[in-house]
Amino acid sequence: MKKILSILALVSFLVLPLTALANGTSSDEIDVMAALNRITNWLFTILVAVAGIAIVIAGYYFVTASGNPEQIAKARNFIYYALIGVVVALLGRGMIALVQTIVK
Repeated sequence: MKKILSILALVSFLVLPLTALANGTSSDEIDVMAALNRITNWLFTILVAVAGIAIVIAGYYFVTASGNPEQIAKARNFIYYALIGVVVALLGRGMIALVQTIVK
């Protein structure tokens, strides 16, 4: 799981500059706030997708646990971490919105 997340992080850091320049303008004409907004929206979407996958995996562990306390604890940890990740992402998105309203 850690290898998948590290590969995903590496790929996202390589692709992010391309998404900022995807509108075809030169680097002098890019609005910094618009670029940050695109990047955060993209990362938020990926995070929600990963959290959804983690919840599905947790459901699989619950169904196949058949009373095994270790597997039930593993499933609960998957759900806790997925929900914590979504809450942190929502808080981060709220902070970005707050900073954008203050800056404007």
